[in-house]
Amino acid sequence: MTIEIKNLTGEVILTLAGEGLAGRDLSGADLRGADLRGADLSGAGLRGADLRGADLRGADLRGAGLYNADLRGANLRGANLRGASHRWADLRGADLNGANLSGANLTKAAGADMTNADNS
Repeated sequence: MTIEIKNLTGEVILTLAGEGLAGRDLSGADLRGADLRGADLSGAGLRGADLRGADLRGADLRGAGLYNADLRGANLRGANLRGASHRWADLRGADLNGANLSGANLTKAAGADMTNADNS
């Protein structure tokens, strides 16, 4: 199985062979504009990752480590962020409509608009 992560122009920016993304260490990865709709990123290490403008609609980010990650303008509609750590993450302009943020750590996170997020 090969997984290709593409940016907004369709260019392949990361190819993973034989494995999924769950539990992977993607710390510091440049995933700007990546199409990660519905991806299983549960438990993934995304410390300091650049996810600006990434499409993470419906993605499973349960328990993911997003410490100091740049999520400006990312689409997180309906994503499962239960128990994820967003300490120091930049969420300015991120779409969190319907995202599950229960138990998520948002300490010092910038710009998190949780008006329509599910925090139950």
